[in-house]
Amino acid sequence: MLKCNTVCKRFAPLVRASSTVCRQNVRRAGLNNVRTPTCVPVARMSTEPLGGGGDNLKYALLVGAAFVGSLTYAVVTLKGDHQRSVKRMEDISTRLQKSTLHIQSAPPALSKPKPEAAPSAEQSSPPPEAAAPDAETTGKPSADSTSPSHKLPSHTPYLLIGGGTASFAAARSIRARDPGAKVLIVTDEPDLPYMRPPLSKELWFSDDPSVTETLRFKQWNGKERSIYFQPPSFYINPEDLDSAENGGVAVLTSKKVVHMDVRGNKVKLDDDTEISYDKCLIATGGIPRSLQVLERSGEEVMKRTTLFRKIEDFKSLDKVSRSVNSITIIGGGFLGSELACALGRKSTESGLEVVQMFPEKGNMGKVLPEYLSNWTTEKVKKEGVKIISEALVKSVACKDDKLEIQLKDGRLVRTDHIVAAVGLEPNVDLAKSAGLEVDSDFGGYRVNAELQARSNIWVAGDAACFYDIRLGRRRVEHHDHAVVSGRLAGENMTGASKPYWHQSMFWSDLGPDVGYEAIGIVDSSLPTVGVFAKATAKDTPKAATEKSGTGIRSESETEDTATSPVASATPAPAVEHKDDYGKGVIFYLRDKVVVGIILWNVFNRMPIARKVKTLSLHHVSMEESENASGYFEPFVFICRSLRTERSTRI
Repeated sequence: MLKCNTVCKRFAPLVRASSTVCRQNVRRAGLNNVRTPTCVPVARMSTEPLGGGGDNLKYALLVGAAFVGSLTYAVVTLKGDHQRSVKRMEDISTRLQKSTLHIQSAPPALSKPKPEAAPSAEQSSPPPEAAAPDAETTGKPSADSTSPSHKLPSHTPYLLIGGGTASFAAARSIRARDPGAKVLIVTDEPDLPYMRPPLSKELWFSDDPSVTETLRFKQWNGKERSIYFQPPSFYINPEDLDSAENGGVAVLTSKKVVHMDVRGNKVKLDDDTEISYDKCLIATGGIPRSLQVLERSGEEVMKRTTLFRKIEDFKSLDKVSRSVNSITIIGGGFLGSELACALGRKSTESGLEVVQMFPEKGNMGKVLPEYLSNWTTEKVKKEGVKIISEALVKSVACKDDKLEIQLKDGRLVRTDHIVAAVGLEPNVDLAKSAGLEVDSDFGGYRVNAELQARSNIWVAGDAACFYDIRLGRRRVEHHDHAVVSGRLAGENMTGASKPYWHQSMFWSDLGPDVGYEAIGIVDSSLPTVGVFAKATAKDTPKAATEKSGTGIRSESETEDTATSPVASATPAPAVEHKDDYGKGVIFYLRDKVVVGIILWNVFNRMPIARKVKTLSLHHVSMEESENASGYFEPFVFICRSLRTERSTRI
């Protein structure tokens, strides 16, 4: 009956209009004040009777037809509702019967546990592994635990391509907003989702000889955890995804998506299996970049070269480090410097020779100011690493069971194994079949501020070239970005429609004694301002986490007085810096606006640094100042206030 009333309300304006026209016809006929006129002008049509009765007849028929149509619509709608209600009750009854039979057939001692509820929404600051419980595994999760049978789901509401950090963050976000969601992750790796940073950091400092099998490590605070985000019991089997009443997350390992049909909302795997979807996330990450000179050197050279990225690369390099006499790392960025420090410290016990070469003047020369890069290089040397700076590889050859690396300046390096750590190429293999746009400047799939590439397709992580509402179009290759962009993509896949405004941070550790966190654009070609203080034994990643009792960075500033600001521009001034850059803050400027900040051995201050950077970005430019030191005084005050604020909390 409610639907009948609704239909009648919809036709009410038409009925009122018909009545109005009838009254107008009456007036036109001269029937005003209940008096019959002597002469009534009438508009006649060739097909209607005299006196205007044809109009009244048509409107009467129209009203009648409207009434009959509304009544018919109401009857049909009520009948359909009744049929759907009966069908729904039958489905509920069938499910209850199946559940009862399952409970009766299961042994009491081995009854199936209640399906896991959807995880709560993650906090915006820490990465998911900081809040996630340790994965209770005895080693690498077996692929059999999630390996699909011959019958895979032909359709999934949420399809996530890629099994890295971004996909895992998206899966948790989807389940938090849609507790009954069914999520399928397809990855070409044989492993469940895991975090990559420990592959070049903590795992190398483990005392466990079976670390390559267990993949468990001790954080700087001494607590142990697994590299995997969750144990195998967290996931459901892909073949059970369709029948999972409460939904869940399934991982299809060792399968690669080779083709996307965007119009048909389906993908094809490398075994010709087709899976359709409602919403899709592309989080394929990146592929380690190689050097053309290595690829031209032949198969034998490539066999003795590691492109470091995955778990298998960590296992392989660990095995190589135990069987050879020397390893040469090509690359002076984050990954190359981390691996150099890790292998260098390991070499003190095994006698392994570790060589690191790069085209810059010092370690992380593309990121740090020259004076700080030089200081960092000396720190790396103390870890037992032989540094060859300003090195450009000309050729590589295999002679006498050794690899000979010929540099363009004539220097020759003989080594047993090469590790190429020269950057990452975003994986955009699906761009052609999906018709997605690839950014010509930064690489990766071009997406809007909501990380959407096309209707029902989102991209997150290393492969996303997104529009930063403050810094313009960017592409970021860091763990925190993968976490935040994956989480946001998951929210938008469930209808949130939120823009990506987060300024992601990244961190790097050169062993347990030197670490830094950064945010924004940190480029050594930009002018910088650095404020430093003498470091103490408390100003290390290890000490910071030990004090906090957590695996993430924590507060460790001291009450030391900050030194005078050290300003640098491009090129860097020829000033000899004799200070010990144990800890400090470096500001990166573009057009007198702070666009990046590095916290050097200063921990758990990223929220404050983020506020400073955001406040600066809200201004197009700052007021001119004749005195450079006066212009930079606000930043010096900020650094000093950090220490003052910290000392008042103690």
